[in-house]
Amino acid sequence: MGKPTGFMEFKRQKTKEQQPLARIGHFEEYAQRLTDEQLQTQGARCMDCGTPFCHMGIEIRGSAAGCPINNVIPEWNDLVYNGKWQEALDRLHLTNNFPEFTGRVCPAPCEGSCVLGINEPAVAIKSIERSIIDKGFEEGWVVPRIPRHRTGKTVAIIGSGPAGLAAADELNQQGHTVTVYERSDRAGGLLMYGIPNMKLEKDVIERRIQLLQQEGITFVYNTEIGVDMTAEELRAKYDAVLLATGAQKQRALRIEGSEGNGVVLAMDYLTSVTKSYVHSNFEDGQAMNVEGKNVIVIGGGDTGADCVATAIRQNCKSVVQFGKHPKLPNARTEETMWPKDPNTFTFDYAYEEVDAKLGRDPREYCIHTEKIVCDRDGNIQELHTIYMEKILGEDGFHYFKELPGTEKVWPVDYIFVAIGFEGVEKELPEQFGVELINNRIAATIKDYQTTVPGVFTAGDARRGQSLVVWAIKEGREAAAAVHQFLVREAVSA
Repeated sequence: MGKPTGFMEFKRQKTKEQQPLARIGHFEEYAQRLTDEQLQTQGARCMDCGTPFCHMGIEIRGSAAGCPINNVIPEWNDLVYNGKWQEALDRLHLTNNFPEFTGRVCPAPCEGSCVLGINEPAVAIKSIERSIIDKGFEEGWVVPRIPRHRTGKTVAIIGSGPAGLAAADELNQQGHTVTVYERSDRAGGLLMYGIPNMKLEKDVIERRIQLLQQEGITFVYNTEIGVDMTAEELRAKYDAVLLATGAQKQRALRIEGSEGNGVVLAMDYLTSVTKSYVHSNFEDGQAMNVEGKNVIVIGGGDTGADCVATAIRQNCKSVVQFGKHPKLPNARTEETMWPKDPNTFTFDYAYEEVDAKLGRDPREYCIHTEKIVCDRDGNIQELHTIYMEKILGEDGFHYFKELPGTEKVWPVDYIFVAIGFEGVEKELPEQFGVELINNRIAATIKDYQTTVPGVFTAGDARRGQSLVVWAIKEGREAAAAVHQFLVREAVSA
């Protein structure tokens, strides 16, 4: 806890942010840290709640409740309140390999389960977390941890997203020799090119990768297992293999006209823009550019919001985001009672920016896309929609009912499809001969081992599309399972 009466004395203070009209002129991070004194005040709000639900890390009916990696949040809140920043950093790193990632892009289920959040704004956990690690790097407290001994065992990790990186970090600290294979030109998975710079600057990722390299982890880039090296060759070279490729098969739009020119998968758009920005500050001309164009984003989640924010920075003519669900409530409902995630209406960064520039929230709710109309050359021109009503059926399930008379035709030049991911790309699992269930690599959460001995899996490849913080948890737990496997193999040898 922080100050015993702090939660009664101090109000939650939001992280400082650059004004929307200013920040849409660049792709740099827009969130800025509070002062140390302000953060100590925020840490003081952590109350003596008895049972701190913020770090319990469970799922309730598919919704995260508390921190999945069980960050001991009250302890580092108290340490920040008392000005013990280095001790707070040690406590943070005890459970979280990469707090600089989660402190920026995690939706903070911990705050949704904060006891104070029942009837007051929750403790600013995410802001404090990010500030602890950023201060740690600035002060030189984050230094390479060189393992004291090497076991002689080798592990190959395929995929350098948060699950693969967390597993690599844990296994390296156990003394195993770890090599991470990445088919892209840089590490980080979707963190690198799938999340825009304004949410996560790429030097934050590369700073951590350099640290992992200094600690002994080898990264091999531009290498696709199954193409540049076979699964058999890899297995023959290493004592264990971890598949942490993510669930990167994007769900496509399947309606009339969806093959038209201008219909683009959201991650392809975001990747083209971020890669061009990172590589050349857009000078290479490789970024997909929607300047002066009418843009529609289909999909109401965070990836769709990132498309909106990117399009407004490119000076699009208009941008609208479609979601099939109703507008979220302003307060918790019976379905999202504490300690579940509140799932309430928010005005996130992308929507603030569009509202500031174009004068409206870009989101449309309960809308169904019916067809796309193209010109003779196959270029999209119109998107036809109809609004819907979400109703509760007699069987207890919700259904969508179209509302006659609400048809609408939208002029459009680009449609970005952000309706989620279907699962893993099947070519690699097939090479390893592992079993797939529901487009995910089959493995239990107990040992993370696939149907092939010595081959493990973790992260979105195992559990499906999820949060960065769940990927870190899976990477840590999979690393423990791989370590036990290598120990058993050494004993039996």
